[in-house]
Amino acid sequence: MARGSTVLEEVHKGERERVIPMSPDLFHAIAQVVRRQTRNRRAIPLVSRYDPQERLWSDPMPFLFQRQRGTAHDVLASRTIAGMLRRSCNEIAQTNPVFTDTKFTPHDFRRLFATDIVNGGLPIHVGAALLGHLNLQTTQGYVAVFAEDIVQHYQEFLNHRRSQRPDGEYFDVTPQEWAEFEEHFDKRKVELGNCGRPYGSPCQHEHACIRCPMLQVNPKMLPRLAEIEKDLVLRRKRAEEEQWLGEIEGIDMTLTFVRTKQADAARTAQREPVALGIPTTRRPEGA
Repeated sequence: MARGSTVLEEVHKGERERVIPMSPDLFHAIAQVVRRQTRNRRAIPLVSRYDPQERLWSDPMPFLFQRQRGTAHDVLASRTIAGMLRRSCNEIAQTNPVFTDTKFTPHDFRRLFATDIVNGGLPIHVGAALLGHLNLQTTQGYVAVFAEDIVQHYQEFLNHRRSQRPDGEYFDVTPQEWAEFEEHFDKRKVELGNCGRPYGSPCQHEHACIRCPMLQVNPKMLPRLAEIEKDLVLRRKRAEEEQWLGEIEGIDMTLTFVRTKQADAARTAQREPVALGIPTTRRPEGA
């Protein structure tokens, strides 16, 4: 549904909606696709799409990227779009050798978009909303952020903030202030990992870390989380036997947080190390 320069796109995986800002160029491209599908004043045909990952057919919907073969309509498959991209890269490679043997999948452009907007200075939580992510760690997995980008954009942020403040407001940090600053980060280390609360802010969850969204669990502590979960299950069983209904409600809530953090830590542990391309010493011939 178009509204000015934005479009609301329903994401059927999870039944969520996202607001996608659109530039005039992108809006024109989408309008051309809509015009093609609605030629002769007809409505966009309703088509079902098969999801190979979920192994399910969708309900009939007005997919924009569909085609007509004979009298039937079907949604363009990912491999079809990948073939179009491959042919486009081959054409571009004739004048730009960088694109030689380059291959793209449709999902690559989602990752390129995420990296571009975050490295361009957009706050990552706004980028997560644009991508439809409920967890910031999912967005972080999409984004390739380089050290020089971090320094550059942070410096630009500081310069912008300082330009808006009165002259003479900034002064040198005293040794006591610097010691307090370092102490804050020392205290962020807790049993299960790291506390991500910002500097100068107190703990808002009375140090109940397992329920706190600021807790970043170290994957090495997965066995400890399993112990906590086991203890909570036993406590819940006892609460059921004693009819401690208020206790059951609190334990269920804590169990939900524990299992969520277990899943997040497990995903982090499964991430493979990134090859940095460090050269290795060649052995002498004949050795």
